[in-house]
Amino acid sequence: MKLRKVTAAAAVALSLAVTATACGSGDKKDSDSGGGKKITVGIKFDQPGIGQKTPQGYSGFDVDVATYVAEKLGYSAKQIQWKETKSADREDALKRGDVDFIAASYSITPERQAKVDFAGPYLLAHQDVLIRADDDTIKSPSDLNSKKLCSVTGSTSAQNVHDKLAPKAQLQKYPTYSACLTGLQNKAIDALTTDDSILAGYASQATFKGKFKLGGFKMSNENYGIGVKKGSALKAKINTALESMVSDGSWEKAVTANFGPAQYKNEPAPKIGNIVS
Repeated sequence: MKLRKVTAAAAVALSLAVTATACGSGDKKDSDSGGGKKITVGIKFDQPGIGQKTPQGYSGFDVDVATYVAEKLGYSAKQIQWKETKSADREDALKRGDVDFIAASYSITPERQAKVDFAGPYLLAHQDVLIRADDDTIKSPSDLNSKKLCSVTGSTSAQNVHDKLAPKAQLQKYPTYSACLTGLQNKAIDALTTDDSILAGYASQATFKGKFKLGGFKMSNENYGIGVKKGSALKAKINTALESMVSDGSWEKAVTANFGPAQYKNEPAPKIGNIVS
């Protein structure tokens, strides 16, 4: 009798263990299928209007896009884990699996496409320069010759200007755009170059109101894409989410909310797969 009781108890215990294991397997993170416990998204932490970490949380156009996409993948806003991904580390972050996808003013280029896959594009920006408001010496890209031109490590912006428009520009690479902005304010550099959407975010901050101005040069086309690990099934799912964001009006709403204060004249929402060269 005692043996039967022990055996019955063991059977119950085994049954419970199997049930727990089956339930537990559904809690594991599965980013390709969505609906897991969390999803890790790479963004910039220091780009006002694009991706910024503040005491109140995270804000910016990329944050709005990433949140919309994550929710379409089956994750609530509370299930998103935001991770800073600096320009120089984006490809490695995806390769290592540190993040599931990246929405961080990530321009689609052939060189990057060889390393990661891109969903999108979801925004067409243009390269421009930010200069001091009282500087009247830079009126065209050629005026950047012999000027100290700043961009961040890993970004293609400054190199593009040097190679194509101002071969005598003195390139200065700083770790973040915020560091470039400080250098511009202190006159350690003469111009900060990156995408007009990013520059507009900085220029519109209350702290810097009236101190800087955009050059107004459309020096390149920057097709923002969402980066995923090479071969990831997320690419197709994110593309579907981006199409929904445009069709239901959420994309335009995010543009107005984040760029409206700077009177940023954005291009219309790009079509998925349409890379403007």
